Amino acid sequence: MLMRKVPGFVPASPWGLRLPQKFLFLLFLSGLVTLCFGALFLLPNSSRFKRLFLAPRTQQPSLEVVAEVASHPLAREQESPPNPAPAVPAPGEDYPSSQASTRRRKGWLRRTHPTGPREEATAARSSGPAALRLQEGSISFSFDFNAFRSRLRHPVLGTGAHEIEEPQSLVRNQREKIKEMMRFAWQSYRRYAMGKNELRPLTKDGYEGNMFGGLSGATVIDSLDTLYLMELKEEFQEAKAWVEENFHLNVSGEASLFEVNIRYIGGLLSAFYLTGEEVFRIKAIKLGEKLLPAFNTPTGIPKGIVNFKSGSNRSWGWTMAGSSSILAEFGSLHLEFLHLTQLSGNQIFAEKVRHIRKVLRKIDKPFGLYPNFLSPVSGNWMQHHVSVGGLGDSFYEYLIKSWLMSAKTDTEAKDMYYEALEAIESHLLNVSPGGLTYIAEWRGGILDHKMGHLACFSGGMIALSAEDAKEEKRAHYRELAAQITKTCHESYARSDTKLGPEAFWFNSGREAVATQLSESYYILRPEVVESYMYLWRQTHNPIYREWGWEVVMALEKHCRTEAGFSGIQDVYSSIPNHDNKQQTFFLAETLKYLYLLFSEDNTLSLEDWVFNTEAHPLPVNHSDNAIRAEDQL
Repeated sequence: MLMRKVPGFVPASPWGLRLPQKFLFLLFLSGLVTLCFGALFLLPNSSRFKRLFLAPRTQQPSLEVVAEVASHPLAREQESPPNPAPAVPAPGEDYPSSQASTRRRKGWLRRTHPTGPREEATAARSSGPAALRLQEGSISFSFDFNAFRSRLRHPVLGTGAHEIEEPQSLVRNQREKIKEMMRFAWQSYRRYAMGKNELRPLTKDGYEGNMFGGLSGATVIDSLDTLYLMELKEEFQEAKAWVEENFHLNVSGEASLFEVNIRYIGGLLSAFYLTGEEVFRIKAIKLGEKLLPAFNTPTGIPKGIVNFKSGSNRSWGWTMAGSSSILAEFGSLHLEFLHLTQLSGNQIFAEKVRHIRKVLRKIDKPFGLYPNFLSPVSGNWMQHHVSVGGLGDSFYEYLIKSWLMSAKTDTEAKDMYYEALEAIESHLLNVSPGGLTYIAEWRGGILDHKMGHLACFSGGMIALSAEDAKEEKRAHYRELAAQITKTCHESYARSDTKLGPEAFWFNSGREAVATQLSESYYILRPEVVESYMYLWRQTHNPIYREWGWEVVMALEKHCRTEAGFSGIQDVYSSIPNHDNKQQTFFLAETLKYLYLLFSEDNTLSLEDWVFNTEAHPLPVNHSDNAIRAEDQL
């Protein structure tokens, strides 16, 4: 303003610049603006700035999960992120005591970025807004592994006190023999069938089958926790490396909901809880997502088969003209799906299985019994066939184990179990003229006086549940468990091979033997030795270890081949024909239960773990509240 008052002075521009200078200044300014906007819109990681200028897009489910998980009880109390999971100990090594005493934290929300190759997004469709769409390697919910390990009452692999006292004991040598059998079974599979679902030991090749929807490596996943338990360190690392590098979920076939859940998801969950390795947790959650379309039915009762490509579902064709779901299948999801919610923060998994429970509570049950076939459309029983063996078995198992896994807080599961057990006693339990106790099959009031090998798990189940029964029933249930287990032992003892048939009858003066060749085969099943293990831990009666060792010797004599173990076609033939299949459950269950039978009780202690129906250990939910309550007792 002062310069304007000076006579004869004319400014070159309002800013005191001449025209050429003004032009240069505007040119510089336009270049600067162009550079800034280019950085905003063209450079990487600019999405946060774009939101300042562009209309917001509809959020993708992978972003919505942050808000959803934040409402989960585990994540309401946010703190600084927990320390990352410690370096995984090799099998046989436990976590340092300093880590075991880490302060317990609630879950912590965090965004992570993929650290490895991403797999294709799953095609699973959710049936509710809470469902996740998780990206491989990037899960928005963090599980505090240190806090979980600090809550266990016993070292995972036991204290080893007995080994120190008796380093050359008979029991130790027996356990080492079972470990050698596991090593041989694994090495045979690795040599001839690595990555395939099962080994065919006679032809020395692999077999895929059609139960798993194109998923591979069933034997690998089923073997992980057994290898870890037996401290087969090199073999465990081989299996883990295969999962990291070769276990892909971008498959498109039709899969059994039940088999994928108990073998794959169960195996991955247990491997995570034993090691803390994130790859197992992420794969389990992603695979769980792929099973969710099975629940898209009018009742919420899932169908038995899910198509991984289309997201469609259907029932097995042989179940009442393809119209029924099977009790043992939709009733054996509860343990794994609760843990999927625990490890993902996503309630959809728990909601699905709790709804199944709700349907079963409401429906009328003939004489208190649960028939094996239920319509997923109408919610009605399709026929009155009841069995504690095949088609029904693990439903009952999962009721009592849900009670135990909840640290004895799931009273609904407890009530349902004991009510069902009383109905089974009243209508299915029999004693043969020779004094053998067995659980028959019920068909609309008419009994089939037979018992399947699959039903032989029930001795262990009843023993496991005896402690929490009404006081006046506890001794009765312990005795009942022992008598059923004795009957199953008799089915082994009365065969030429000392291995048990697929089913055995009680009629025409014949007891605990198969009556036709089609029921005389043995496919390396675990149920009898499973009951031996539970009865041993409940009673420490040496007879169960004696019976278990008889099984080991029979397996070695009749089932071991040059390239693995094989089932046999006739247990009543002293020179049996092999069926050329090393079942995945032989490594997951049979050898694991035998090993635990000859181990100390705090190895995978029953205070800390429950076993799913494929023998994969899942941890008891030792919450802070439960621990404080016990401390006050």
